[in-house]
Amino acid sequence: MLKVGLLGAGRIAGVHATAITSHPGSSLVAVSDINTAAAQKIAAQYGAEVRDTDNILQDRTIDAVLIATSTDTHSDLIERATAAGKAVLCEKPVDLSLARARACQEAVASTGCPVMIGFNRRFDPNFSALKKAVHAGEIGKPELLSITSFDPAPPPVSYIKVSGGLFRDMMIHDFDMANFIMGTAPATVTAVGSSIVDPEIGGAGDVDTAVVTLSYADGRIAVIKNSRRAVYGYDQRVELLGSDGLLQAQNMLENTVVKSTTQGVTGAKPTYFFLERYMPAYAAEWAAFVEAVDGAKPLPVTLDDGVAALAMAEAATLSVRTGAPVSIASLIG
Repeated sequence: MLKVGLLGAGRIAGVHATAITSHPGSSLVAVSDINTAAAQKIAAQYGAEVRDTDNILQDRTIDAVLIATSTDTHSDLIERATAAGKAVLCEKPVDLSLARARACQEAVASTGCPVMIGFNRRFDPNFSALKKAVHAGEIGKPELLSITSFDPAPPPVSYIKVSGGLFRDMMIHDFDMANFIMGTAPATVTAVGSSIVDPEIGGAGDVDTAVVTLSYADGRIAVIKNSRRAVYGYDQRVELLGSDGLLQAQNMLENTVVKSTTQGVTGAKPTYFFLERYMPAYAAEWAAFVEAVDGAKPLPVTLDDGVAALAMAEAATLSVRTGAPVSIASLIG
């Protein structure tokens, strides 16, 4: 039985607590958060104790920690947890700073402890099936990838100010999805972005609408589209054109009922947000982590993957600022 400490007690921590306690091979032992009331709520709901972070990290009976704290604490906690001999599953991104994330990468390498970054979308049944079809060669060589990721509404500007921006906070999932599907990082990143959904987001120094083009060394291309506003729901689609065909992963809908009348054909909207869309993915992600820690399978998402996605986010941020393509090699060598 994998004994787990949960660092953080916000909304996403609650999702992870459900996954941990639902898995037959893991148990939630302790929860910590600077908001004691939030930690007490999760602990009471799942039969865990409220402790401070130091206590959790120093407890040798706790095998692993799940880090769901604010992004600016991720690298420090990853380093402290692995130095204490614990396996780690950390929410994305690794850090707000690529340089700090790379330093974390170096520090963790010497510990030998497994670190998995929480790119849950890899474990979505639809995206996973698409990846398996690509790997099986069902559409030949992948040539043109299109990823659409639109949120139903923007988050509060107070969140935007500490999030690291759209590329590090939102599109980083899509950068990792592109790497997952294409099998490698791109050579260059070209980005355009603007703030047309909420002027206050622009005032905070961020964009809320963006398109990024990823160019690969072998000529392949990927296009990622993000928006903070899609009034019809949570729009999450992937399309991949290959030399021998096309693969598509469509939206999850509120229901599958289609009405056909003389007035036209109508169906349901996409599910409203990530909690509805990706709950099965979070459960599958945790199951994969438990298997890896137990030694049954290798880690499916590594710290290196997290650093690669962050480098792409950094490149996109620079590209918006300069109006020019940015080489990934110029950032990480």
